[in-house]
Amino acid sequence: MTAVPTEQHSLDEWLAYLESIHSTSIDMGLDRINEVAKRLDVDWSGVKIIVGGTNGKGSTCAMLESIYLAAGYSVGMYTSPHLVHFNERIRLNGIIADDASIIAQLAHIEKVRAEITLTYFEYTTLAALLLFKRHNVDVAVLEVGLGGRLDAVNIVDADCSIVTSVNIDHTQWLGNTREEIGFEKAHIFRAGKPAICSDPEPPQSLLDYAKRIDADLWLFGKDFNYAGDKQQWAFAGRTQRRNALAYPALRGANQLLNASAALAAIESLRGRLAVPIQAIREGLLQASLPGRFQILPGQPTVILDVAHNPHAAAVLAHNLDGMAYFPYTHGVIGMLNDKDCEEVLKKMGRRIDHWYCASLPGDRARSGQDIANKITALFPADKDGLPTVTVYDTPVSAYESAREKMGNDDRIVVFGSFVTVAAVMQKLNK
Repeated sequence: MTAVPTEQHSLDEWLAYLESIHSTSIDMGLDRINEVAKRLDVDWSGVKIIVGGTNGKGSTCAMLESIYLAAGYSVGMYTSPHLVHFNERIRLNGIIADDASIIAQLAHIEKVRAEITLTYFEYTTLAALLLFKRHNVDVAVLEVGLGGRLDAVNIVDADCSIVTSVNIDHTQWLGNTREEIGFEKAHIFRAGKPAICSDPEPPQSLLDYAKRIDADLWLFGKDFNYAGDKQQWAFAGRTQRRNALAYPALRGANQLLNASAALAAIESLRGRLAVPIQAIREGLLQASLPGRFQILPGQPTVILDVAHNPHAAAVLAHNLDGMAYFPYTHGVIGMLNDKDCEEVLKKMGRRIDHWYCASLPGDRARSGQDIANKITALFPADKDGLPTVTVYDTPVSAYESAREKMGNDDRIVVFGSFVTVAAVMQKLNK
């Protein structure tokens, strides 16, 4: 769609228009969006938390949202990408924003931007901020899209910033080392404001930047920590201790680390937003995030995980190891060509007995055949002929084949990309 839509057009028509009007889908830099944000006047008095990091951003955002809601505050949450519906990116008080509300903000942005072009992500970031201002939310939780320094979310003057982890991903934009990537992510920190880092081994570049701008740096293992047994866990911050906490509803090995980052942020902001212990307990139990080690109810066991880089794949592998015994594991995988496929496969190792390799749509897609070739090179078949490797045109056809071939006591894991998980999720929701 090239003609400018109106508020009478559908959200899908608006999104098609947004994708068509800027020369590139990713255009790092803040000059254009900063100028439009000034014209729109997107600021309001609520507390603003920015969450960045290679992995763990979405989970940390979900726990912050859930805890603050349980404490009785009005909450806006902005995350990306979405899995099934675009509206998932913007939530108000735990409810996904409706089409009409989003369209109204996009139409307003379109009128105000004039000669300045914006990317799809920049438009939607501004739309979220406008909605949060319109509803005057007490607290907004904003997930960084890519990196930090030049990401559209970084126009927000955060009251608290969180970097969950620093690992290798998006190297064409952020650099090839943890030091380079850490420097980019550290730029969401603000002078004199709480700067939470839950990476157990933060890059020196992140530490140096926080010191240079005089951020109030909270480090995991120094300023906050956690301990737990099989029944419950406890958080210890600088001045607060939260005992007898139930484990988060979000599954996985790293969720206590993510929860600790959220609780450190909550402690650092306690002067503006008091949160009682009961709200923390309720919030951790109620937090949900589709596609992050999501185990679907019923038989056979189906696990959905958007793991698409080596660090996330290592966490997924650890989580799979922690599950009960299954005779065979069937893996549906589809990846983009700018991800480190070989390292992701190495982290999974021989945990997968039967591989179903799917091609993805779009310019960044990696073919299923390419994934299959890497698997057979890394893991030659053993005496039992395992692993088996087959190729499919789509994630849905790969998933359907896996469901036909698997035993009822087996498990299936769908991973490798948001696109892969979203396609299977849409199939299951029909």
